[in-house]
Amino acid sequence: MNKVVADANEAIHDIQDGAILMLGGFGLCGIPEKCIAALVAKGVMQLTCISNNAGIDDFGVGLMLRQKQVKKMISSYVGENAEFERQLLSGELEVELIPQGTLATRCMAAGYGMPAVYTPAGVGTEVAEGKEVRHFNGKDYLLEYAFQADFAIVKAWKGDTDGNLIYKETARNFNPLMAMAGKTTIAEVEELVPAGKLDPDAIHTPGIYVHRIFQGTGYEKRIEQKTVRKKHP
Repeated sequence: MNKVVADANEAIHDIQDGAILMLGGFGLCGIPEKCIAALVAKGVMQLTCISNNAGIDDFGVGLMLRQKQVKKMISSYVGENAEFERQLLSGELEVELIPQGTLATRCMAAGYGMPAVYTPAGVGTEVAEGKEVRHFNGKDYLLEYAFQADFAIVKAWKGDTDGNLIYKETARNFNPLMAMAGKTTIAEVEELVPAGKLDPDAIHTPGIYVHRIFQGTGYEKRIEQKTVRKKHP
């Protein structure tokens, strides 16, 4: 199976209106920015996006929100995006806010082939409304279903032609979990090498999970909120 594609446009060619997408990254760290740009250019609509956050107004998932391509956001933190806030308050955007650990666990469950998990996160809050609660060992737990995503789109530091991936430091975040969970997983990497060139002990995502891979160029490496110490006199 040849997994290598030429670029982001080829990688996302069959993503259609109404698709459910997982998008790796945390804030602006480790986001699949080339695939997001390709989705913006393609103009697919009515998307459901599963992502830790909604990017910022002019970068990341925020670019798709600005074009009103997103019908529903499933996220755990969305505090950096004014356009997201506007669409939420105006009723233009459906939003499901869930605890961050639950987001990760529902991705993991999908990757492991588990239909659902029980978690204590959210018990007794609005998160629990309408959900099954069971009692285990003196404690209540919510039933949370595994995600069903058509595509998982992730960003890695290095990858090989077989789809094996290595993430760099904090860019690892949600990417490995989501890479396991999509029906079709697309990986963009900063460096693509022939199969066998990566140290097997360093691989974070085995290639069996990855269906398409390409090397991107010109990554911006933006910082969401830059904070520096004052210079001492």
